[in-house]
Amino acid sequence: YQRRVHGAFFEDMVCLRLQKRLAASVLKCGERKVWLDPNEVTDISNANSRQNIRKLIKDGFVIRKPSNAQSRARCRKNLAAKRKGRHTGPGKRKGTAGARLPGKVVWIRRQRVLRRLLRKYRDSKKIDKHLYHELYMRCKGNAFKNKRVLMEHVFKAKAEKAREKNLNDQAEARRVKNRQLREKRASKLEEKRKEQVGGAASS
Repeated sequence: YQRRVHGAFFEDMVCLRLQKRLAASVLKCGERKVWLDPNEVTDISNANSRQNIRKLIKDGFVIRKPSNAQSRARCRKNLAAKRKGRHTGPGKRKGTAGARLPGKVVWIRRQRVLRRLLRKYRDSKKIDKHLYHELYMRCKGNAFKNKRVLMEHVFKAKAEKAREKNLNDQAEARRVKNRQLREKRASKLEEKRKEQVGGAASS
């Protein structure tokens, strides 16, 4: 397909509008997404039915172009910087502190941390179920502001409990000792009284 204009030869372009429309219909996409192989123009121009177009698609002469997705590279880079603390100053903030991180979310996170710690201590037998329940209710009553404070309280409570147990054991030991002394003294007095009664009877 050559034509002469002002002494120069120009090659006429083959009109493939029909083939592009049919290919878009077969591939279920827009015409702008259809790629026609420029090296196979003759074969493509002869295809005037959907069946012929399907054969060309199978041969790889007609291809559906990939969709141009919106790149997330810049977004990922920005998020990575934000995780380091960049771009989060006062000028970048739109909402209030309570809107950016609600107080309820902070409360839920804290309660979960404290309750998880209490569960761990109870399961490992570091605290009994009574102390667990007492501390659980105190956590609910906002007595501990963080995990460290709760741990310190647990250590103090355990030390206090051990001290009380030690004092109780000592008091019990004293009571037992005093009871034994009283019984010994009473038995001695009883023996002495028997001896006196026996001596008076013999005289």
